Amino acid sequence: MSPIHQLSLSLYSSSRLMIQFIQNSLNELNLTYPQFLVLSILWEEDGLRVNEIGKRLYLDSGTLTPLLKKLEAMNFVKRQRGEADERTVHVELTYPGKSLQSKVQEEISLLNGKFKEASELNIAELNQILQEMLITIETLKQIN
Repeated sequence: MSPIHQLSLSLYSSSRLMIQFIQNSLNELNLTYPQFLVLSILWEEDGLRVNEIGKRLYLDSGTLTPLLKKLEAMNFVKRQRGEADERTVHVELTYPGKSLQSKVQEEISLLNGKFKEASELNIAELNQILQEMLITIETLKQIN
């Protein structure tokens, strides 16, 4: 097995397991992992356009729009078309969406404690390596 194949298999398997680990806690809040990701982006910076959220999550609008519609139906976000350009859609957190952040943070904090006990990895270093890999892959994608 080539090194890139081994790496992709490890990343895929690790990603699936980590998402399952997080999803178990999100179930209590009636959130899916992709919904959590969208909300996390908005908790960092509210009032983004759909395409800005998509860039940060590497998702296209065809994938993102149903997620946003569901979050809007749950009253966590509101979508609003741009006045100057109706093709742009701005997404803002509602009060319940903002309030949900502290509940999610509590759940994630519990997970952090469990993960820290189960692992000797330096998560910050691992995250930095993965971010650098994402940039490299994105660059290679643009070249090809």
